Amino acid sequence: MAFEVSYSLENEQQFWDELDDIVSTRCQEHEQIDNSLRSYLNVTTNYKAEYLQTDYSVAKCVVRLLQGELFNNHQEYVRRQIIYCLLQQEDDNPTLHMVAAILLYDGRNGNDVTFEMMQTEGVFPRLVELIQTPSIQEDTRLHQMLLELMYESSRIQRLSWDDLMSVDDDCILYLLEVIEGVSDDADDPYHYPVIRVLLVLNEQYLVAQTTQHSNGRAGVTNRVIKALSTHGNAYKTFGCNLILLLNRETETSLQLLILKVLYLLFGNRPTAEYFYTNDLHVLIDVILRNLIDLPSDSPAANALRHTYLRVLHPILANSQISKPPHYKREEVLRLLHLLVTSGNHFAPVDETTCRLVKRCTDVQWLQPPASDSNHKNVVGNGQKELARRTLGMSVQAGGESATSVLEIATHMEKPGVQTPSRGKDVVP
Repeated sequence: MAFEVSYSLENEQQFWDELDDIVSTRCQEHEQIDNSLRSYLNVTTNYKAEYLQTDYSVAKCVVRLLQGELFNNHQEYVRRQIIYCLLQQEDDNPTLHMVAAILLYDGRNGNDVTFEMMQTEGVFPRLVELIQTPSIQEDTRLHQMLLELMYESSRIQRLSWDDLMSVDDDCILYLLEVIEGVSDDADDPYHYPVIRVLLVLNEQYLVAQTTQHSNGRAGVTNRVIKALSTHGNAYKTFGCNLILLLNRETETSLQLLILKVLYLLFGNRPTAEYFYTNDLHVLIDVILRNLIDLPSDSPAANALRHTYLRVLHPILANSQISKPPHYKREEVLRLLHLLVTSGNHFAPVDETTCRLVKRCTDVQWLQPPASDSNHKNVVGNGQKELARRTLGMSVQAGGESATSVLEIATHMEKPGVQTPSRGKDVVP
């Protein structure tokens, strides 16, 4: 299949015209498709420095392919060939950039089959390898593209055991170091792909562990929590960004990813005080505000409310807020009381909310002074052991029950679904 095309284009219009000719090619045989794909990659990589200098221009170039006859008449074959190119391409950054962009934009376009095919062909370990390759790390745009591809392809499906085993401690520490090394600008776009990869890896570990424990098998170690347990003081920026994202994020699936990390951090003894006290206070404010903002008559809001409450309990019980001077004690109590007394006019507050609120109000420092001596926070030995094994770490006696661990792990939402809000009008 040796096939080379030499291009000599004099201006940008000729570049786009040539691209349109390639993507509209009608092919009958696989060899013709392969030649057309090579032509596409040749012209885009040869002129990338001249005409594809921005993310917008790369996206425009990819859309040309995805909307052309070449792709639409042979979607499965083209996808597979692009995946093979990603797996086999060694040191050609421009080509890697284009094939990663094709897979990313095709998958984001609602074609989960692309990400499923990547999973079947074993792309995840390859992505883990690529993001740690020095020559790729120096190419920030390519590195960011690969991180986004890793995140998007991992959040819609379960990773395999081999996928999880391809991520070692050094990989996690590298990602945390990237976050520490980027600019202090919270709007730096390089923050989010790295953070989101860590968030989705944490969820994959959590789901894998709970599933394996329910089947009586030993679970994998959550390397994200392990890294923060042993090196948390060196990687505080990750925690600061979690709070910033939770404060800003309106997509339910991303809020859940953040809450799952927080749940494990505050339920794990070595990381229960990972956050700076001032940042912890901001986190409390964000959680209280978001709980107030969730409407009471929405099933989706109820599910998210339950997750916030499951996270709030280990924060109240295990973090430095449990020590005097207690931050916003009265405001916390007032909010918890409001959650079980407001409801809506036609239905009482659901039982799960009542139970989770009671768990929070049972935290010792929220009790009236007279009852302090009688307060006990007891978790069954079986529940504590399951929680300890699920985290892969030590868990304090005041940790959440095994039921909360399982429900936190399995609570998910489709990408793109926005979080319900009292402050948003519902447009029919």
